[in-house]
Formats: sequence, structure tokens, C-alpha cells
Amino acid sequence: MLTSLYIKNYALIDELSVSFNNGLTIITGETGAGKSILLGGLSLVLGKRADLSQVKNTAEKCIIEASFDLGNYNLKALFAELDLDYDVQTIIRREILPSGKSRAFINDTPVNLERLIALSKYLIDIHSQHQTQQLTQDDYQFKVIDALAENQLNLEQFSNKLTAYKSIQKALEELKGSRAELIKEYDYNLFLSKELTEINLEKINLEELETQYEALNNVEIIGEKLSSSKSILEAESLGVVDQINLIRQELSKIESFGPSYETLKERIVSIGIEIDDILIEIDNLDEKLATDPQELEQINYKLQVVNNLFQKHSVSSILELNAIKTELKSKIDNTESLDEVISLKEQELVEVEGHLNKIALKIHKKREQVIPVFVSKLELILNELGMPNAKFKVNLESRDAFAANGKDNLQFLFMANKGSNFNELKKSASGGELSRIMLAIKSILATYIQLPSIMFDEIDTGVSGEISNKMGEIMKQMSTHMQVFTITHLPQIAAKGDSHFKVFKTDIKDITHTQLKKLNEEERVVEIAQMLGGLSITDSALAHAKQLLN
Repeated sequence: MLTSLYIKNYALIDELSVSFNNGLTIITGETGAGKSILLGGLSLVLGKRADLSQVKNTAEKCIIEASFDLGNYNLKALFAELDLDYDVQTIIRREILPSGKSRAFINDTPVNLERLIALSKYLIDIHSQHQTQQLTQDDYQFKVIDALAENQLNLEQFSNKLTAYKSIQKALEELKGSRAELIKEYDYNLFLSKELTEINLEKINLEELETQYEALNNVEIIGEKLSSSKSILEAESLGVVDQINLIRQELSKIESFGPSYETLKERIVSIGIEIDDILIEIDNLDEKLATDPQELEQINYKLQVVNNLFQKHSVSSILELNAIKTELKSKIDNTESLDEVISLKEQELVEVEGHLNKIALKIHKKREQVIPVFVSKLELILNELGMPNAKFKVNLESRDAFAANGKDNLQFLFMANKGSNFNELKKSASGGELSRIMLAIKSILATYIQLPSIMFDEIDTGVSGEISNKMGEIMKQMSTHMQVFTITHLPQIAAKGDSHFKVFKTDIKDITHTQLKKLNEEERVVEIAQMLGGLSITDSALAHAKQLLN
């Protein structure tokens, strides 16, 4: 239940702090006094979008803080699910900064609006005048019936299965849609893959092939240059070998004259040995040198094929060609197994559809069972609210297609008077009748849903006299199950409250401020007397007020 509310720098409120008790709490005040401001502040702390225009002094931050006693409402699991620290005395704080940004905290833990709203819907139901119109909408009607039918678990299971069903359905549609395109590409992909397979990419060393090609393609030049090199080295008197030997002989004559000369001679000897090795290598290479036109042609063919593949696939390496080959194989395999994949998906879809139908049937049966009970209770309460001839009918029909909440069509039909016909609620109920119907439904729901608090914003609109007295009694009865707030202009309802607050405006230094005050017994008498007879309080109005309170 809501135990306290603190508002600072919001709309016409400078600073306001108020505590609440259990039972039925009445809030009254003249039109324009600021009751909507109070509701707006409470809505803001429960997750409504923030707006800088709501801030009284935009140079300072706006703070709204609400405290809730959650001891009797089994919300620990919800806090764990939302990754929040649970506290029996939970405090929610909302701030609007001068920059226009807003922040929210639950038990001092910063939270986003999504988590705040997820929690707040389990704390208090703010029934605005606009919500009465929701009664004529399908979604709200389903929520009412499903709450009474205790269908929450079934609906969660259905929603999860429906998400899976739609995902499989989408995947299947995409597979079937791409099937024609894949089949069209299949022959071409098969041709490309065959090209890459035949060249045997795994055994191709491009660098080695190019080296072999250069050697075979230039065999005559290579032989000529090897021969001329050998001649230069071995030519008599002018050959490099003879010249090196002469240098070695000359240095041998002076090597004993010092280490430097000995070292120089050894270096010449090393050069001679190296040149002898070079001569042997030239002879070896010359012997191996052979012209093989057939091998040259084969190597040239391989290189041309590889280069053509490079150009065709816009790559520059064997590694990239191998990657393309793997990708093509995958596409070919996918196309060849596509019918099997589609068949498996279709089978999976049928299985999930079967599960959905079973859950939808459970939901339907529970709705069927609770509808007669709901209609009976609703008509009984409406009779007490001055609608003795009101009749309700709830049509529940199965449909073929899946909806978000099952496979049903639901329709609330209403007949206000004898001799008339049942018609849709939005066409057959007046504003005052809708208010009474909504209150009746809320009172029924109060015994099914363990919600800590509910706030009615002028749900008594369009009613008066004895009917308003009955509405007050219903709200009083509801307050035995939950904390009930009601904003009202009717003295008959105001007199039913366990506590009574008045919203009023004051002008301080030519600035208007909204304030909230808890009334004592004497002040309640005066307030209800004014609600009965206006600002000029008569003895009869006071007597009537006391009579209502007693």
C-alpha cells in the first residue's frame, strides 16, 4: 500500500509531504484546485514520461518520492526477476533535472523506465476517467475475463509458443522464397565448383610453378650464360681461377713477414675454394639443363587457368580461391538439402501449432467457465447501483487464426432497459452507466487480484443521489481487501472515507500554490457541507453533512 508521497517543485506544488493509511481515502477539492496535479505527480513516480514543462522552477530539480508497504503482497520474486533489491518498505524516487533529463530510483538503485513500469503496475492501479472508455475495447475486456479466469500462466506459455511459432513461420517463408533463386544459381555454382576442383588447388604452389615456368621458358639463355661464366672463370692466363692462383702464389712469399699478410693470403685461398665450388655448381646446372616443351606447356596451362580464376573471382591468391570453393560447396549442399530442411521446418511448425492449440483450448475453457460467474456478479452489483434492468452478455467465440491472447473473439454486450436489444457496450451504455459498470468490474476484480492500491479519479461522474451512496459503499467494501483512493465531487461518497484530504489553492506573494491537507472531524463536516450547499454553509447543510458522516 502507498504509505507516503513527497512532491517538490512540481506544477503548482512547492513542497508537499503526506502520509496515507489503509482503507478508503477520500480526496476532494474545487474544480481546478490541483487534484489532477496530485495524480500527475503520482503517475510520474510510477513511470509516466517526464516533461520539463511540469517543473515549477526550471532552475531546480523536481523530486517526487513514494513509499510503499509491501509486506503482504509476495513481491520478492518480482524484485528478483527485475534484478532489484527487495525491501518491505520500498521507496521509489523520480527526479526531473533542469536539463530536462529524468532519473528514477527504486530503493536507491537507478533504474530505467521499463523496469519502473514493470514494478509499478503491481503496486497501484490509477483509474483515470479515460480508462473508463477502455472498458469498450477488446484488450481490456480480455484482461478482465482472464484475470477472473486466472489465465496468466496459460497466457504466458501461449505468448512464448506464439513467438516461437512466428519465428519458425518466418524462417519457412524465407526458405521457400529463396528456393527458386537457389535452384536458379545451383547449376552455375556447380560449374564454378567443378572448375576449382579440377585444378586441384591443394597441390598448386604458385611461386614454384612460376619459377619452373621461367626456367623452362629461358633454357637457351640460361645455358649460354652458364657457359660464358665458366669460360671467364677457366680461361688460360686471363681466367679468374688462374688470376686467383697467381695472387695466392705472390702472397705466399710475404705471409711470413706478418699476420696481416698471412690473413690476406688465407682470404685469397678461401676465394679460390669458393670459385672452385661455383665451377662445380655451374657444371651441375649445365648438365641438368634440358629443354622439355611438353612440361613447359603443362606449366603454362596451369598458370593460365589459375590467372583466369583469379580474374573471374576477383582475387589474387590460391588461399582466396580455396575459400570461394568452400563457400560454393556450402551453397550447393544447402540447395541439395533445401527440400529436407523445408520439410523439417514444416514438421516443426505443425508441432508448435499443436502446442498452441492445446494452450488456446485451455484458455478458452477457463474463460467459458468464469463468464457466467462474472455476468451474475456484475448484474447483481449493477442492480445495487440503480440499474435493476441492466443485462450483460459476454460472447466468446473460437476463431481459426492465432491472436496475441489465444484463439477467441470476445464481445461485451449490454442491455440497459427491458424490451431493448443487446448491443455493443460502447453503443449502448451512457457515460454514467459506463462509470458504474467500471466500478462494478473493479470491485469484482479486487477479490481476484491482490493489488495493494487503487485510485479512482471521479469514477462517480454522471451519477448522483442514492446511486452515489451505493458507489461509495462498494468502494468502502473494496477497501477491506485493498487500499482505495477516490477523487470525488459527491458528498455521499466523501462521507464514506476512513480519511479525507482536501486539495486547495493559496496565493502567496501573487504566486498560486497547490496544497493538500488532511481534514479532522470538524473540517470534514464543513467540507462535506460545502459540497452539499456551496460556500455559504447553512445549518441544514451542516446537519446533513453530520448525518452522512454518521
